[in-house]
Parts: sequence; C-alpha cells; structure tokens
Amino acid sequence: MSPDQKHLDIDLSGAALTDEDIYEAMRRVPGYLDITAADFKELYAIAYRHAIERLAKSLRAADIMTREVISVAPDTPLEEVAEIMGKRGISGLPVADASGRVVGVISEKDFLARLGAEKLDNFMTMVARCLKARGCITLSMRADRAEDIMSSPAVTVREETPYAELVGLLSAGGINRVPVIDAENRLVGIVSRGDIIRASRALSCHIDNS
Repeated sequence: MSPDQKHLDIDLSGAALTDEDIYEAMRRVPGYLDITAADFKELYAIAYRHAIERLAKSLRAADIMTREVISVAPDTPLEEVAEIMGKRGISGLPVADASGRVVGVISEKDFLARLGAEKLDNFMTMVARCLKARGCITLSMRADRAEDIMSSPAVTVREETPYAELVGLLSAGGINRVPVIDAENRLVGIVSRGDIIRASRALSCHIDNS
C-alpha cells in the first residue's frame, strides 16, 4: 500500500454540519438576512468553513500520524539508509537511538548537502556533475553513517500537538515530515504533508456526506 493509499483512522463522530455552524454563519453575514438562493449559498459556505475550522481544532497529531514509522539507527551505513528510502519511496526518515529516542532526521536534502549539491536544479544536473568528476561523487560517502549527515536536533512534536500547529510547522519550516514523540521522547509516529492533506480531505468528505 502506497503512502497516499494509507487508511486515515480519524474519529469523525459528531462531525456533521451542526446548528452551531449554521448560527455562526448567520452571525457572520452582515445586515438583514433575507434567505434567498444566493443568501443560502453564502450562508452554507460560511457554515462549511466554520465546521472545518471547528473539526480541525479537535484533531491532534496522534489522530493523523503514521504509526508504522520507518527509522534508522545513528550508526546505520548511508548505503543502507539510501536503499531503504529508495525501496520505500520516501524522501526522509527519523534517526532513533537504541531506546527509541529521536536524535535526528535524514532527508534527500541532507544527502545532497553532503555532496555539495543542495543547489542543483535537477537529477540530470547531478548526472552531469558525476560525469565531469570522472566517477560517482557518492564514493566519498561509502564509509559514512546516518549520524554523519543527519539534521540534528530534530524538529519533533508531541502526540497532543494540534492539527493547526502541525500545518503551520510544516509550512513555515519548509519541512515535509515531523516525528511524533511521547512523554519519554520516544518515537511513536510521524506526520507528513501527505497525512495533513489526507486529514483535510477526510474532514471535507465527512461534512459533504453528512
């Protein structure tokens, strides 16, 4: 099952469009409310947005995170890290120590940065650079391990982190994923941009079908 096909297990009981949403929408419409077709469309649009905002506030990282997290140890060889990322079709993963505590995160950007290629425009530019070097520029990384190139300290969130905060964190930080840790700082899940998108779609679909 691909990441985009992953089932999103969110409890949306009571998530239908409620009287509260309608009343809130009515309060937001300025002036006298004469229910015409156009008025109702405007009212519904406002109520819909209010419902989405209300439901989003109830969501936490634990509700939308991927629980089966692929991670590596600090001493995992980079060759193995790259192979795992390639086979799994992921662009990054957390690095956790023997106790399960997150000590860093590795992404494609970290590999490129180590190669001095973080500003390359595309894959073929990388190929051209390899050819000009008369060999693969990754040879110098063969003896390296995850801890040598990982980004540390890792940006993490708690299970109770609100959905809105997650959206802001990924957007403002320019990151694609954030590990979720428990009270003991142990890795319990990960929230990616894909999880955020699936949560948004789930909220919208539930209201549309209510």
